Amino acid sequence: MPCQECENGKVKWGKTGECQYDSIAECEAANKDYYEKTTSIVELVIDDDSQELAIDAISLVSAPAIEQDFVYFGKEKNNLTFAKVDEEKRMLVSPALIPNKQIFRYDPNTDSEYYVYFSPETVRKASELYLKHNNHHKATYEHQDRVSGVLTVESWIKEGDMDKSKLYGFDLPNGTWFVKMKIQNEDLWNKIKSGELKGLSIEGYFTDKMEKMSERQPTDEEILKALNEIINKSNG
Repeated sequence: MPCQECENGKVKWGKTGECQYDSIAECEAANKDYYEKTTSIVELVIDDDSQELAIDAISLVSAPAIEQDFVYFGKEKNNLTFAKVDEEKRMLVSPALIPNKQIFRYDPNTDSEYYVYFSPETVRKASELYLKHNNHHKATYEHQDRVSGVLTVESWIKEGDMDKSKLYGFDLPNGTWFVKMKIQNEDLWNKIKSGELKGLSIEGYFTDKMEKMSERQPTDEEILKALNEIINKSNG
């Protein structure tokens, strides 16, 4: 259970730790033994037989798994770039998936901790299937209740230094999937303005790349490529 931000701006270790650190870096340094222990890193892919489930919805959450907060624009001009957008539109811009970003996961069934990541190819494919299956109007609150009044009006993949995501203050890798969402749900908009909701998290069905390969007899080249990718991610 890694470091987490507290409501008062401090950082705590895990869900039950004290809010005693000034930054995530300080928290991680104080608990370096945890981060230095061996954990598995798993690439997630889209199963060809379950493409319609790849990205079923996008959830508005208080702690986004990709650790990147969205920016929103409304009447409160808390960022100069917001002045370029109609203040009444109730829009937010956020990364939905960042390629090769390691995301912490905990499996209570096996009491195991691990990281998952998505390749640039999988991120692009997920963004395309999200629109192909008309899921741009589907959203949830904290991965629980389906909510209305949330619509994805733009979706794009960053492809270079001139990408418009920089207008919103993001400096993320090429291949990042961005979305712009219109929030007409009054309750959610108030939670966004208050800072209770900070980012987005995807909901979908992905499979473990190594497990998927084990379902058939993989070639030596496929096995070597998968192992090299895992080793590279672990060393990176």
